[in-house]
Amino acid sequence: MQMSGLGLGAMMLPGVPVIGNPVHAEQLLTPWLDAASKKKLAETALNAARDKGATYTDVRIGRYLQQYLFTREKQVQNIVNAESYGIGIRVIANGTWGFSATSDVTPDGIAKCAATAVAIAKANSKFQKEPVVLAPQTGVGDKTWKTPLTKNAFEIPVKEKIDLLMKVNGAAIDNGANFVTSNLFFVNEQKYFASTDGSFIDQDVHRIWPTFTVTVTDKASGKFKTRDAISSPMGMGYEYLDGMATEKIAGPNGLVGYRNAYDMVEDAIMAAKQAKEKVTAKSVQPGKYDLVLDPNHLGLTIHESVGHPTELDRVLGYEANYAGTSFATLDKWKTRNFNYGSKLVNIVADKTQPHTLGAVGYDDEGVPCKEWDIIKDGILVNYQAIRDQVQILGEKESHGCCYADDWSSVQFQRMPNISLKPATEKRSVLDMIKGVEKGIYIIGRGSYSIDQQRYNFQFGGQVFYEIKNGEIAGMLDDVAYQSNTQEFWNSCTQLCDKDDYRTFGSFFDGKGQPAQISAVSHGSSTTRFNGVNVINTGRKI
Repeated sequence: MQMSGLGLGAMMLPGVPVIGNPVHAEQLLTPWLDAASKKKLAETALNAARDKGATYTDVRIGRYLQQYLFTREKQVQNIVNAESYGIGIRVIANGTWGFSATSDVTPDGIAKCAATAVAIAKANSKFQKEPVVLAPQTGVGDKTWKTPLTKNAFEIPVKEKIDLLMKVNGAAIDNGANFVTSNLFFVNEQKYFASTDGSFIDQDVHRIWPTFTVTVTDKASGKFKTRDAISSPMGMGYEYLDGMATEKIAGPNGLVGYRNAYDMVEDAIMAAKQAKEKVTAKSVQPGKYDLVLDPNHLGLTIHESVGHPTELDRVLGYEANYAGTSFATLDKWKTRNFNYGSKLVNIVADKTQPHTLGAVGYDDEGVPCKEWDIIKDGILVNYQAIRDQVQILGEKESHGCCYADDWSSVQFQRMPNISLKPATEKRSVLDMIKGVEKGIYIIGRGSYSIDQQRYNFQFGGQVFYEIKNGEIAGMLDDVAYQSNTQEFWNSCTQLCDKDDYRTFGSFFDGKGQPAQISAVSHGSSTTRFNGVNVINTGRKI
């Protein structure tokens, strides 16, 4: 993680990485290199690496822009504008990978960088036991891809963004909140990829995440409760904040969910009221419950219990000393009958779904992105794998899920969007709740814990509602559920249809050493799980 200048201010919010150098907001809109210029520089790298003995080379020329805005009540805490650009060159020489990167984006600087990458590969080859084997990839020629958007967030004046956050904060305070912080995150990745396969790909990727935390205190009891935004990070422009009524999902008791548009002020009002209600909410009685999980909550459970354990590098033990391994080992997959979940569980990986964080045209190996099955009718059928991994699975084509978070980082296998397919038969949230005698309806991401094999876990949430005899019976508090991955997904008994389908995700998913971040979405409709163990997380003083 690189931080300098204004970027240091983001340290006030833990877990918010800023990569690059501080710039003025206007500089985020300054054009950089055109595609023809980038292609010329890329060819310099390809030729220089070949002349030094590389048998394969790929080049990533990148410009990465970030704008983060932080407020609290009536104050602006910080505004971060950051830019980073440079070139990363990856080669195979003597059957071994080598990588080097530089911010000296000139012909001489690039040639030196390419020579260094080849020298590193040759040095590493002394210790390489088996040569790198890449799945075939036909060059795609000159291609472009852009995030579909109608409003470039970087073109929206900073004042307009701050005015929105102040309106959000004011709405929360007016409806009972004692404290509120609100933030906007915008990212633009301008990436050019070239390889000796014959691909020259120019991509312009945009992401947005509006979020807040509302806090209500009770002076009499000394209690305080919070509620975070029920927004989702999205692969969209500023149009996500238009709050279109057609993108709202009606829930029980007047609750609202959001699909491809978000009303931040409306959600802040609801958050203040819910946080106030949480102060006096009944503490949950531990026991077995049927859980009705909203997509804004289920996304994190999918991420941790399906997304991470089906990363092939984790399965192979490559992350064992940092992030753990996986219970979903190759021997289970080879049986072709390992019951990951019930027959209703169909989970797909993809980097093509519109508006998602992982959506791009091509991955960072120049592979066209696609969709593929991970779990089919409850059975583990595949993993996430890239060009130098798929031969382990007996496949001849990369899944197209290679990614690097910056020009200076080497690309490697990263999680694509991992999503649970909705039901084909018509079913709403209200329909699902009507069938539950004793249950809990959970909304939003809360604290969680999962073991290093991604098997035994515990998940909380933002808001919890008791379900009695098919009806919402009031708010609960101190709720978390415990299970193991296989037991949990085999308890899946009902899903809502595509009309309820939404995505949730992570803007800052970390992996690797040194750690890299990536953005990934997880889609689902509201889903029911029967007989799950619920514990009480309250602390008695």
